[in-house]
Amino acid sequence: MQSASANADLPLSEVAYQTLRGKILRCEFEPGEKLKIDTLQRDHGLSSSPLREALNRLVTEGLVRADERRGFWAAPVSVADLRDVTRLRLMLDTEALEESMRQGDNAWEARIVSALHWLVKIETGAEKLPLTLNADWSVRHKDFHMALLSGCSSPKLLGLCSGLFDQAERYRRLSMHYRKEPRHKAAEHRRIMEAVIGRHRSDAVALLRDHTSRTAENVEAAMGKVESLAQFKKNAARKRT
Repeated sequence: MQSASANADLPLSEVAYQTLRGKILRCEFEPGEKLKIDTLQRDHGLSSSPLREALNRLVTEGLVRADERRGFWAAPVSVADLRDVTRLRLMLDTEALEESMRQGDNAWEARIVSALHWLVKIETGAEKLPLTLNADWSVRHKDFHMALLSGCSSPKLLGLCSGLFDQAERYRRLSMHYRKEPRHKAAEHRRIMEAVIGRHRSDAVALLRDHTSRTAENVEAAMGKVESLAQFKKNAARKRT
């Protein structure tokens, strides 16, 4: 149980927002799960007002659904939504990356190199837990991708890229239980970094697009296994009745 005292310096609505958002992205709340206010109050030591404010913020991000009569629930997942998230990432990330390569300075390059260093450090010291279920790796992975885009001058564009990355991360985490550890990403990340810092725009964009697309394809294949398993269980239940 996480209480408000753990983040005493933050407004309670922000504590609630960060807590619920993290649990949704880590799939601790399953897609489609009802988010009952009284249960959330009990489990997190927060009152209904900051919880409702947090849930409404998450509705605007697409991570929570709301209905006046049914309340709140974690947003469902689907192949169609995954494809939509991927499509937007391919559009927006590449635009932010191209601007970063045009405008990025030495400090921008240093952020990329540092982010990759810490990502590789975690990868080389990781235990048998799949990397995409490793909380530290997930944080450093996002840090690297956002560092690539951080030379972009548009805060709104970067905000959209960040939010879409998180939605893709939710799908990755959900699918990891049904697929083997994906390809070795360290080499892909290094190739992207080298192309970006070298200002090889067409190569860098192509590498980033391929990296994003291939991850989405792996996740989609895993989601097919989940749907097949669910159908198998449903058919088995029917046979028993």
